[in-house]
Amino acid sequence: MRHDRRAFLGNAAAGAMVVTSGAALTSCADTGHYEPGKGGTRWAMVVDLRKCAEHEDCRACTQACHKTHNVPDFEGDPLHEIKWIWKEPKFDHVFPSFENHPLPAHIRKKPVLVLCNHCDNPPCVRVCPTKATWRREDGIVMMDWHRCIGCRYCVVACPYGSRSFNWVNPRPYVKEMTPDFPTRMKGVVEKCTLCEKRLSQNLLPACVEACPHGALAFGNLEDPNSEVAKIVATEFTIRRKPDLGTEPEVYYVV
Repeated sequence: MRHDRRAFLGNAAAGAMVVTSGAALTSCADTGHYEPGKGGTRWAMVVDLRKCAEHEDCRACTQACHKTHNVPDFEGDPLHEIKWIWKEPKFDHVFPSFENHPLPAHIRKKPVLVLCNHCDNPPCVRVCPTKATWRREDGIVMMDWHRCIGCRYCVVACPYGSRSFNWVNPRPYVKEMTPDFPTRMKGVVEKCTLCEKRLSQNLLPACVEACPHGALAFGNLEDPNSEVAKIVATEFTIRRKPDLGTEPEVYYVV
């Protein structure tokens, strides 16, 4: 999967909407919930689990993301761990809706790459009392760390475990500081923001750019000619917990 920057910039200007119906284990083209051509921008991520499974020890995407965003490293301490993108060891834990479906064994037994799903109907946004988290028109679920009061309602509301809370000051645990991205403080929640700053600079998300195996694709689902729109429309894809009605915008090729 080749990431051509010029093609990416061209794709970002056009349009294609995802109207998701969460259920059947068939391709998005077969379920009919993908309807391109309505205009605007709807950012989405595609994770090819087939390619990812071939390199289960690879952490290039996680390392690139965490370095870019000054994510602290607590060296495996589960009590303080901060995660923006990571691998979950159990497939059935990530995809409980498909626990009894006959998915390929070589995929079920491998770790699954997960991140914030940037849902069309995000429960985290509804429960935040200070509007510290909100959904942009292009689909990115954002965070304002200055508004966050640490109530952790969003952590409880998120059904994907995609939000982390800073129980201690994270800054001493950032091993290599990236000066042009803000650090956080004790008592706030943080998560993936789909590299919104890089997008504003016409760059791909750090994780996509860093993946050496072509397992990640990113683009505008409102553009039927974009790479992600073509994959979602034609490949066999599933999403996490589609029965909850959150309409996640991270798709997995299986």
